[in-house]
Amino acid sequence: MEIVILISQVVMSLALVLAFVRVVRGPSLPDRVVALELFSSIVVGLVGVYAIQSDVSSFIDAAIVIALMGFLAAIGFARFLERGGPRDD
Repeated sequence: MEIVILISQVVMSLALVLAFVRVVRGPSLPDRVVALELFSSIVVGLVGVYAIQSDVSSFIDAAIVIALMGFLAAIGFARFLERGGPRDD
């Protein structure tokens, strides 16, 4: 099980780096918003894997809070774009 946890942490860390690159280089604001949502989803996955590794169930609560914050941020950006915010696409 330790090898599976290590592999999943490495793969998710690589995905986190690639999502960060998309946030920085994204050609338009909607692309950056999607990348931020992906970023928060990957962080939730990393926290979940760490909760499994450490056998501490309170990390699951933290993962739920992070997921909700990411969702609300995506909704806020979508509302901003819907109401005519600056678009560069």
